[in-house]
Amino acid sequence: MLTQMRYGRSEISFDVDQHRVIKTLWPNERPGKLDPLNAVREALKTPIGTPSLADMLEARKPQNVVIIVNDITRPTPYEFLLPPLLEVLHGSGLKDDQITFLTATGIHDPHTREQDEEVYGKNLVNKYRFLSHKADDTSSLVEVGDLSTGLKLKVNKLAVEADFLITLGVIMPHYFAGFSGGRKSILPGVAGRESIEKNHSRMVYLMDDLPPIKQNPVSLEMIEAARLVGVDFILNVVTNSKKEIVEIVAGDLEEAWYKGVSVSSDMYEVPIPQKADVAIASAGGFPRDINVYQAQKALDHADKATKPGGTIILVAECSQGYGEKVFEEWMLEAKTPNDVIERIKKNFVMGGHKAYGICKVAAEKEIILISSLSEEKTEELFMRKMTSIDEAIKYVEKKHERPSYILMPQGSLTVPVLSS
Repeated sequence: MLTQMRYGRSEISFDVDQHRVIKTLWPNERPGKLDPLNAVREALKTPIGTPSLADMLEARKPQNVVIIVNDITRPTPYEFLLPPLLEVLHGSGLKDDQITFLTATGIHDPHTREQDEEVYGKNLVNKYRFLSHKADDTSSLVEVGDLSTGLKLKVNKLAVEADFLITLGVIMPHYFAGFSGGRKSILPGVAGRESIEKNHSRMVYLMDDLPPIKQNPVSLEMIEAARLVGVDFILNVVTNSKKEIVEIVAGDLEEAWYKGVSVSSDMYEVPIPQKADVAIASAGGFPRDINVYQAQKALDHADKATKPGGTIILVAECSQGYGEKVFEEWMLEAKTPNDVIERIKKNFVMGGHKAYGICKVAAEKEIILISSLSEEKTEELFMRKMTSIDEAIKYVEKKHERPSYILMPQGSLTVPVLSS
């Protein structure tokens, strides 16, 4: 059974005995919209839970609009989202210099000029002001207040001081927040490091038994944070594996986003009859495998498809290495996976949380990594380096007696759910 999986900007082919493949997990794909530009225009005219964007702008007459956008690690179809959005903004009388784009980097590195041009397009970057959020730059943050959970919320002052705040996003499964998009544009997107850490610290107790999205405490706190900051309007999409838009939700922070969550859940939560001895998972190629930090999401999903004591073959190029300094430090300082597991329980820090996500899997399953990382760097992740999937399959055929397989060509997107 010849199979292909994405690796960086290319593909890798391998052969596996089809009789022992329990299932190949693909999203329950929906076709992309035939005319996405007009579909976005219609969504802005008939949003969910709010008046049309044009009517809101006419009523409010803002002089300073901030649009929060994703960074390079989140594939977002801006070529369809931004032209209709900017049409409405300029149609309301706003000029170029009254519109600011704020990149929701969370704790990721700020964009370079080249990255801005790659993600948003050179013409837009030349025309408008684009700024990256910096979670550790205290001069750019303002304290908004305390949430009901006790979290002291600090957020980028550009978002807080905006006359009108719009957030753009893509709604995909998320390994502890439930789903991306919506409220995540604020927390963690443009929040201070300490606020992000306090919110994300709950992941240690959630990851093995994730509650329904409307009961997820991490997500609920994010929603409260976004409400406190004052998000006026969201424009979010659900995309298929080809990055085509299958659903557009616009309007209210919660109503619109929850509708998108329902669509995303139907597409990306995929039933499996049983767990396998071996899961072979690709992170899905660039940019989802740009670094280990991003590829961890595919590992978490593969973990849900693999028996205790089983083996995960993770396919992720990781051209930019580990992807985050604290995460790398935690991995280098640990002698065993349990070192990280115990450390995070005593002192939760961002970056360390990603080390925990890897080590909780490595503690009970063997992980083989097909990547551009050296053998030394791979072993520091408590993984075994191999140069090809075929090599890894030969290894697991010897390790397990006639192993069963689950294949995950879109590992970052597909969430295995055991059929009851």
